[in-house]
Amino acid sequence: MLMTAPEYIESLRQLKTRVYMFGEKIENWVDHPVIRPSINSVAMTYGLAQDDEYKDLMTATSNLTGETVNRFNHIHQSTTDLVNKVKMQRLLGQKTASCFQRCVGMDAFNAMYSTTFEIDEAHGTHYHENFVNYLKYIQEKDYIVDGAMTDPKGDRSKGPSDQADPDLFLRIVERREDGIVVRGAKCHQTGSINSHEHIVMPTQAMKEEDADYAVAFAVPSDADGIYMIYGRQSCDTRKMEEGADIDVGNKAFGGQEVLVVFDDVFVPNDRIFLCGETEFAGMLVERFAGYHRQSYGGCKVGVGDVLIGAAGVAADYNGASKASHIKDKLIEMTHLNETLYACGIACSAEGKPTKAGNYQIDLLLANVCKQNVTRFPYEITRLAEDIAGGLMVTMPSEKDFRSDLPVGKNGETIGEVCNKYFAANPCCTTEERARILRLIENLCLGTAAVGYRTESMHGAGSPQAQRIMIARQGDLEGKKALAKTIAGITK
Repeated sequence: MLMTAPEYIESLRQLKTRVYMFGEKIENWVDHPVIRPSINSVAMTYGLAQDDEYKDLMTATSNLTGETVNRFNHIHQSTTDLVNKVKMQRLLGQKTASCFQRCVGMDAFNAMYSTTFEIDEAHGTHYHENFVNYLKYIQEKDYIVDGAMTDPKGDRSKGPSDQADPDLFLRIVERREDGIVVRGAKCHQTGSINSHEHIVMPTQAMKEEDADYAVAFAVPSDADGIYMIYGRQSCDTRKMEEGADIDVGNKAFGGQEVLVVFDDVFVPNDRIFLCGETEFAGMLVERFAGYHRQSYGGCKVGVGDVLIGAAGVAADYNGASKASHIKDKLIEMTHLNETLYACGIACSAEGKPTKAGNYQIDLLLANVCKQNVTRFPYEITRLAEDIAGGLMVTMPSEKDFRSDLPVGKNGETIGEVCNKYFAANPCCTTEERARILRLIENLCLGTAAVGYRTESMHGAGSPQAQRIMIARQGDLEGKKALAKTIAGITK
């Protein structure tokens, strides 16, 4: 049964998730002004699935139950599924101009599905059965699952078992007859607080001595021993200001990143998907990373659509839309944005089935997609800031625009002065101009930058991680052979 957006928000109230922010425990985190916009973004994934215009894109038929499920909880069955995933993500980026937070769980599902199948094939374990039963439960409940991969890592020159503090990579600290106990943390976790469950994966390939760190499992977000510390974002306290509206930039929606701490958390056997099989940790990481790098060809493009549109509106309001250099900058922004989308579609269309039967993207093209994402949004942002003008970062506050405090010799108020001197093209009011500039600020510099500009660099792995994968999968030797054949070289 698919949940509605209001049902999703109500379901969060039933959780006992422990949340801390600004040095305090947040009791009613669902309605907290800093957190609620990120919940609204997730709620959009439920709302569009109920909309007749979008439900064909937002839903799919489960290969496990035959029932209709949200596409975010679906196992890809074809290249069409892979393409529709990217299209869905672009749509949601357009609707929220932010991170909608469900991609990591979806990508974890598909990586886990194929990897557990191959672990069982090699070791005679029951991880795939465990995972399939777990996913059936998630599909039935229409729950959100956060995919938790990134460990703190500590000293990057050392592996998990060589750290001075062994907890800097999440690990098994106790093995019981009925399950395991884990300790550690996962960083930069997108949408953790807004998720019903967490599915945990290793953060990198593991050596034999790292067996305690080669672990994957699922737990409820409010399981005993789990707590979350909310990550700061630029301009985040604007959301807490009385009457905050214009200055927030994107009042309704936002992203979310947290530190998730696992303080001796028990995991029952039927929720364990990897437990010491170190040779499969790298496979799981590589497959997840490939799916998640594909995702950026959709979500970032949708947000890019909004930013390009906002830049175009700003040009109209500034009276500069007919200038040839402005037209050229908007063309360049569109070119870069569509190039990102083309990579997302290409790696999807070139997908192939795994041994388990679900479809995996072309890993080389997925890494090329994400490598472009580490660059192009920065240029799109630069051009948007160029078109918007300096007022984007020097504009007085919303309170100044609304102030009735007299300041002028003729009794003009602060609000009247601001509205007088920041007026532009008669096609817009000063408030409308302020609104579009604050939206651009939000996308380029503010809280949405977490889900667009900065996150484009570090999300789904650093730029170097993609270059390593491109080198590994680029088949340089095969290309050399092609050149030798054409050149008539026989050795």
